[in-house]
Amino acid sequence: MKIGILKETQKGERRVAISPNIVKQLIDKEFEVIVEEDAGTSSSFKDSNYLKAGAIVEKRGVVFKEADVLVKINPFDEDDLKLVNKGQILMSQLFHKSHPELIEAISKTGASAFSMDAIPRISRAQDMDVLSSQNNLAGYKAVIRGAYEMTKIFPLMMTAAGTISPARVLVYGVGVAGLQAIATAKRLGAIVEATDIRPETKEQTESLGAKFISVDHNGEETSEKGYAKVASEDYARRQQEAVNKSLFEADLVITTAMVPGRKAPVLITKEQVDQMKNGAVIIDLAAAQGGNCALSKMNKEVIRNGVKIIGTTISPESVSTNASELFAKNMYNFIMHLTEGNQFEWDFDEEITDETLIVHNGIIRKNGKTN
Repeated sequence: MKIGILKETQKGERRVAISPNIVKQLIDKEFEVIVEEDAGTSSSFKDSNYLKAGAIVEKRGVVFKEADVLVKINPFDEDDLKLVNKGQILMSQLFHKSHPELIEAISKTGASAFSMDAIPRISRAQDMDVLSSQNNLAGYKAVIRGAYEMTKIFPLMMTAAGTISPARVLVYGVGVAGLQAIATAKRLGAIVEATDIRPETKEQTESLGAKFISVDHNGEETSEKGYAKVASEDYARRQQEAVNKSLFEADLVITTAMVPGRKAPVLITKEQVDQMKNGAVIIDLAAAQGGNCALSKMNKEVIRNGVKIIGTTISPESVSTNASELFAKNMYNFIMHLTEGNQFEWDFDEEITDETLIVHNGIIRKNGKTN
């Protein structure tokens, strides 16, 4: 079986789906690997690194023509699908719940498609979870970006000229990105607080030395399969009231709250921004899904009442070498799980396969069944 590694074409993307180290491991398992020219250049992986690992390096059209499995990070676009052949297997993040038109287009090619963002949050799938590995880096980078944008330093500092008070950081959403943001801000010496709709995250927050801002749930279900659910209007109101004091005192706010397949919840309103400290910074990691701050705009800086709001994914593109290595390891584990003797097993009753296989031989699968 020949695995094709494609160069990412999305603007600003610097990662590659498979690193040279993982190429070597795949070849050791008797797969063949063909890599598009310059696919890893932006992640500091030269074509010569792939050749040394045992891969073949070819032009884009050749990779599409010869590979049995086509691997990339971002969704296959219209130009990609023109080159896809019937029977090929596509692997990437598809975000299929919010992009039904893409799934329909893939089905017309007669190919099969796995969505890497649909890996279930179960213990045996942890080493395949690309969202977790990439969000971990995003949480770290959000704090570093915030430190750059702030006009203050994080730690308490005692100098001959006087004492500098530590910065105050507030994190919305205690998932993988949020936990890494908390840990990074704490290491830099900030006073950190965090809030999340899921009560089970309280212990995780406190284990990192941060204060958890609790909200009374009144019996409301707030999580499903490890992911946050959409909160009711009543809960959202109570959360705003609970965090206002911390929000208005914060020097840096990092928002990470996203609901799979849905628009990101608005957690910070315009009115709340107007009451924040002059010079405060908001790093909104949910900007690509509409933003947790009502004023966020993707890849733009908005200044309102002295508050700087930066809408971004802080996609791990900015640390593309590490991000690519982690994504590649996730992909390797996923491929190993799905195959036996270099052939796909197609076990539709197995949970990981069932959740991630969105299209099979041109047929769109719904609710775990082939239609």
